Formats: sequence, structure tokens, C-alpha cells
Amino acid sequence: MAGLDKNAPHPTEIKLHQKSRQLEISFSDGSNFRLPGELLRVYSPSAEVRGHGPGQEVLQVGKQDVEITHIEPVGSYAVQLVFSDGHDTGIYSWDYLYDLGANQEALWQRYLQRMDEAGASREPVPGAFEARPKSK
Repeated sequence: MAGLDKNAPHPTEIKLHQKSRQLEISFSDGSNFRLPGELLRVYSPSAEVRGHGPGQEVLQVGKQDVEITHIEPVGSYAVQLVFSDGHDTGIYSWDYLYDLGANQEALWQRYLQRMDEAGASREPVPGAFEARPKSK
């Protein structure tokens, strides 16, 4: 695994805004991003969402009301986010969070376009946020 770029911006503060369901991240280069939980969930870096190669991404539907319920540090390079729908396998590196913030508008538009093309909805399916037993 390649080492992290020492000059890459790193978070100086991370705040979870539960009412607005946003993660606010301030970076060492002065950038500040407010990332909606829905965006973080649908662009989770987990294999479950990204697949195992190009073109294998799984469109995440019904995530409009998803919330971040817990943030767990992963070493000094990332956080693991736990979502209200039970998803907890994505490791969000500082570089990835920065990229999501810097490209938020384009990523959001791409997500909406993919939803439209699939005839899918951001609206949650009834029962989607009920606690699910964890699979091992």
C-alpha cells in the first residue's frame, strides 16, 4: 500500500450535524465542506457499494433520509461511518472525504442522473431503516 501524501490536506475538525444530517469537515488547507449523509452513503467506498472493479458499482436507492449514527476513527488516516440503515463497512480516508467535498456538486448531479436513468427513487422504502441483524 502506498504511503499517504504528507502534503495532502488533512482534517482539522469534523462535526456531525444531526438535524441537517451533514458531516462538516474543515481541512488544513482552509477548505470546509458540509457533506450530506445521503451523499456519503451512496458514495461509500465499501465493496458493497463500489463493487470489485469498474462498472460494478451498485446504485444505492431510497437513501434520502439516511443518517450518520456513529463516527469511528481508523488510525490517523480515515474514519468509518455507521449509517441508520445498518451500513458500516466504508472506510473514508481523508483524501476520499476531501475529493467528495471538492467534487460534491458534480457527484450529486451524477447520482441524480443515475437514479433517473434507473427509474429509482431517493425516497426510503417502508421498513428500510428498521434495525437489521448484522450478517457475519
